[in-house]
Amino acid sequence: MEEALQLYTYWRSSAAYRVRIGLNLKGLGYQALPVHLLRDGGQQHSPEYARLNPQELVPTLCHDGQPIRQSLAILEYLDERWPEPPLLPDAAIDRARVRGLAQLIASDVHPLNNLRVTQFFERVWNVPQSEREEWMLHWIVLGFDALEQLLAESPDTGSYCHGEQPGMADCCLVPQVFNARRFGVDMQVYPTIARIEQTCLALPAFDAARPERQPDAQG
Repeated sequence: MEEALQLYTYWRSSAAYRVRIGLNLKGLGYQALPVHLLRDGGQQHSPEYARLNPQELVPTLCHDGQPIRQSLAILEYLDERWPEPPLLPDAAIDRARVRGLAQLIASDVHPLNNLRVTQFFERVWNVPQSEREEWMLHWIVLGFDALEQLLAESPDTGSYCHGEQPGMADCCLVPQVFNARRFGVDMQVYPTIARIEQTCLALPAFDAARPERQPDAQG
C-alpha cells in the first residue's frame, strides 16, 4: 500500500521549496496543501494549522498522518526513510560538510530575511521598506560571501555543492539564490554559487520545484 505524503507548502517559501526539491529528488509523490502566508491575515495562523504546527510556519510534512516539522529535519527524515538516492554522503566528514553548508543557509541567512521578520519590522517598528530591504540584502550578501569562499576553495565541490550528485546543501542553496535574485543581489559576484544553481535547475527535480511552477503560484 502506498504511503501517503502531504506537504503543507507555500509557493514562495524557501523552506517549503527545499522540501519540494528533496521529495522530487527521491521520486516521491505527494499531495501539496497550500498555506497562503499573506491571505486572511496569514493562513498559517489559523487555529487548524496552528494545531498541526505550533510555530505557525511552513513546511509541515505529514507521512501517514504523522507531522514532521522543520525543513532540514524533513530532509533528513526522507533520507533515512527512503535512502536512495541519498541526500547526504556516506562518510561522516562529508556529511558534516554538507550539513554545515545547508545550515549556513537555513540557520544563518534565511531566518533573518524571512516573512515574519520583515512583517515584524513593518507592523511593529514601522521600519520603511527601503530599510527592510537593506537589512535583507546585508544578511544575504554576508552569507553568500562566506558560502562562495567555502564552495570555491574546497576540492569536495563538484558539479554540485558536494561532488557529482545533488544533495541536501543544493536543496537549500537553490531557494536562497531565488530569494537573492528576487531582492536584486548581483549573482555575478558569486560565480560558484551561480554555476551550481544553474546545474541544479537543469534537473527535472529542481525545475518542477520552482515557485512559479506550483499550483498556488501568483504572478
